[in-house]
Amino acid sequence: MKELIEIRWHGRGGQGVVTAGKLLAETALGTGRYFQAFPDYGPERMGAPIRAYTRLSTRPITIHSQIESPDIVLVLDPTLLGTVPVTEGLKEDGILLVNTSMSPKEVREITGFHTGKVFTVDASHIAIEEMGREITNTPMLGAFARATGLFDLSALEEQIRHWFGNKVAPEVVEANIRAMRRAAEEVEEG
Repeated sequence: MKELIEIRWHGRGGQGVVTAGKLLAETALGTGRYFQAFPDYGPERMGAPIRAYTRLSTRPITIHSQIESPDIVLVLDPTLLGTVPVTEGLKEDGILLVNTSMSPKEVREITGFHTGKVFTVDASHIAIEEMGREITNTPMLGAFARATGLFDLSALEEQIRHWFGNKVAPEVVEANIRAMRRAAEEVEEG
């Protein structure tokens, strides 16, 4: 892992974007890394576009600002493509990971991101099939792990169990883990 990795999340209020950023950060803590995780929203309502940020580092993090030039961008809501500049500032060698049924090639055409790597996964479909609801944060974490190689799926699984263990029924926790693992298997690169 390089010393500092900056991640920007795009989604809509209620989709679990902030939770996903925090889960990733807590997973980093469990693997001995430093982290920051914070949202960027004001008076937005459910369904409004929001951003969240995560920094992962091998050293203490002293930066305290939004992420302007992310290494990785995750888009949890494909309707934001073409309406929100999701690739703005994304490093040329960066990673774009989008929840969509489109191919990585189609995402490149829509976003104009022709450098770096583009990954797609139909996290919405996976979430509905595995959890019965279109909450795509845990499937996107699985796709993130596979696309970046930064975390082992078992570390994410452990964090999901810890995070949700006392908040939801055991079958909901297991559904989230199945969705996370399935997305890791189904993510496409192009």
